[in-house]
Amino acid sequence: MKISVVGTGYVGLVSGTCFAETGVNVTCVDVDVQKIENLNKGIMPIYEPGLDSMIENNVKKERLFFTTDIKESLVGAEAVFIAVGTPPDEDGSADLQYVLSVAREIGRYMEEYLVVVTKSTVPIGTAVKVKAAVQEELNKRGSKLKFDVASNPEFLKEGAAIDDFLKPDRIVIGIESEDARKIMTRLYKPFLLNNHPIIFMDVPSAELTKYAANSMLATKISFMNDIANLCEIVGADINMVRKGIGSDSRIGQKFIYAGAGYGGSCFPKDVKALIKTSDENGHSLEILKSVEDVNDRQKKVLFRKINEYFEGKVKGKKIAIWGLSFKPNTDDMREAPALVLIEQLLEAGAEVKAYDPVATHECKRRIGEVITYGNDQYEILTDADALVLITEWNEFRVPKWRMMEKLMSQKVIFDGRNIYDPEEMLEWGWTYYSIGRKTIR
Repeated sequence: MKISVVGTGYVGLVSGTCFAETGVNVTCVDVDVQKIENLNKGIMPIYEPGLDSMIENNVKKERLFFTTDIKESLVGAEAVFIAVGTPPDEDGSADLQYVLSVAREIGRYMEEYLVVVTKSTVPIGTAVKVKAAVQEELNKRGSKLKFDVASNPEFLKEGAAIDDFLKPDRIVIGIESEDARKIMTRLYKPFLLNNHPIIFMDVPSAELTKYAANSMLATKISFMNDIANLCEIVGADINMVRKGIGSDSRIGQKFIYAGAGYGGSCFPKDVKALIKTSDENGHSLEILKSVEDVNDRQKKVLFRKINEYFEGKVKGKKIAIWGLSFKPNTDDMREAPALVLIEQLLEAGAEVKAYDPVATHECKRRIGEVITYGNDQYEILTDADALVLITEWNEFRVPKWRMMEKLMSQKVIFDGRNIYDPEEMLEWGWTYYSIGRKTIR
């Protein structure tokens, strides 16, 4: 079986590679010539554990190919996946220009029946627009070729994307014909054999499922962050509350950790897009609007704590930051809480030094050299007035406290992910601020 995947961003590259891993012949397409040249040389455009070796293996076995020629990629393909970006427009809606541009190219170059699958996260009704764009190009050619559209949203967590793809909780596929069902069933047959559930549904429901899933997870995070802020006021401990409610099987343990707010490529964008879609259809999603508001406030909590500790005199203070990416095991800094904190600290006149295991290059690309970057986590602590932990990388979990107290000018930590034990901080003699727990002084 042969398929084409258009777009070699996070979703397209992981999806195409994992399909190749199951034995499918995959051609990944991108307009970025340099990116394709790099991929053909084994140079990765993103950081994702295990992806580089999997790409190398499937290229070697001639199951995975990279090209800039979409016309070539469609020859012999039974399905083409659209996996290009859908960045938020100024009004919060998903920008579909890249998706529809690919759809037009498909209509321009297809030579046999195809299932055109949206893999990008797209709002409800996008499949209708994709279908119209493909058909318009076929009409220009005077072609009577048949095709179907389908929706196959991704549910990948950055840092664990390969496992999420190959061992999914569920596979959601929106279809409109039996022919499309047969092709998508054949494509996902390896997953059926491993008893991973495939849920077929209508296309609009599949489109909405992705947004609803991410919005639900974002809601859990914002809810816990709001409760964490109440915990600090009334003297409760959010970790105890989390254990108390997480033991309820109806709630569960996942996505109920308090912190410095959510970021990344999905949650902020998808929440905004779903709110916009709902507003356009005359229905206001009040809960999601509150979720967004809480998250925006939560990203400013760490600076508020820092400002209070220094009694409003942050100017000239040396602040060290551990972690820049929005979560561990990725270099993605889209909507990262670290960016908000850095901006606030710089505006207040602080001197900022930061270290991240993999996201330094991405931070430099985004904000340049306005802060100092370290080569390891301890280098940036020299003469620091405070340490702020924003991303819970494993290497930060058991630090060298004795070394740190010798390096820093003040023994104070602002923990934005609650990874340290307050009692241990008390024993080591640190002033310790966290989220939703009492401050240790």
